[in-house]
Amino acid sequence: MRTVGVEEELLLVDPDSGEPKALSAAVLARAEAADAEQDVFEKELYGQMLEFATHPQTDMAELGAEIVRCRKEAARHAGEIGCAVAALATSPLPVSPAIGMNHRYQWLAEQYGIATREQLVCGMHVHVAVESDEEGVAVLDRIRPWLPVLVAISANSPFWQGKDTRYDSYRSRVWDRWPSAGPTELFGSAERYHRLVADMVATGVILDEKMAYFDARLSERYPTVEIRVADVCLHAGTARLVATLARALVETAAREWRAGGAPVDHSVSLLRLAAWQAARTGPGAELLHPHTMRRLPARSVLRALLDHVSDALADTGDLEQARELLDTLLTRGNGARTQRELMERAGSLREVVTECVRLTQE
Repeated sequence: MRTVGVEEELLLVDPDSGEPKALSAAVLARAEAADAEQDVFEKELYGQMLEFATHPQTDMAELGAEIVRCRKEAARHAGEIGCAVAALATSPLPVSPAIGMNHRYQWLAEQYGIATREQLVCGMHVHVAVESDEEGVAVLDRIRPWLPVLVAISANSPFWQGKDTRYDSYRSRVWDRWPSAGPTELFGSAERYHRLVADMVATGVILDEKMAYFDARLSERYPTVEIRVADVCLHAGTARLVATLARALVETAAREWRAGGAPVDHSVSLLRLAAWQAARTGPGAELLHPHTMRRLPARSVLRALLDHVSDALADTGDLEQARELLDTLLTRGNGARTQRELMERAGSLREVVTECVRLTQE
């Protein structure tokens, strides 16, 4: 059974005002002092962000429980220095990001200018184990059209600098400002994948292979495919759903490859349109069907995803749980819908952040 690990980026906020606070260094120091062996939390580009990484898991219930534990630990360490954590993919309130002072971060600020200063966004990355680079690239080629559906499920960033963007996932639109971000063409082989990444680095436009910010890529650190399209999810159950579907997509793609099945050859232009549609409306309206690239009700596309990976889900014992989590999502809505409903009730973005701090740890 393939292992799965999750990285989540959390927003550090003032518990009273809801405004982001650049206190990640202090929170990390607290975490290290509490347990130097744990090594769960990591520094990010901005002082207002805190990242954690779970251990690789085969049991999705245990992965979900670890996500909750890490969120609670992050909240505890943050609370000790007077701030809080919120699983928000963008700050609802206006913010001026504080960029870290190390060489890499300063290079990004100099190279990309305002695009770097406006990149305070929080994502969720899912690592799924693969047996080899060749299998990994075969997976990348075959999961491409399904990734926008994960964007819709996870979408949790409707507000930007104090205003409603009318997008469910504005984070994904901001993220696409990086020159190396977004969907990729078919690679066909691991050799072609690595040659493309090397050629990109050789241009000097990106610093190194870590900056190949593809929607999904081979991890440079682990023997995994890293799926990078999701917003950090407000509800931990949604994060578990995304991770469960990600593993099933990888397993389904690997089986197709071993059986000699060819990947769907959609152009990058069509994949960008599918990603835009998913970011704009989430699961509440219409999405582009991954096979036809035509609009259908989002519920139909979500059910198509579940059908596509049902064999893999059944083999790992996750099918019924995935159905339940998807039903919950369709009933409650994603994080963007929750945020908008909170805003409608409270009339205050500060109250939206305060309630999201609570929901982050549920």
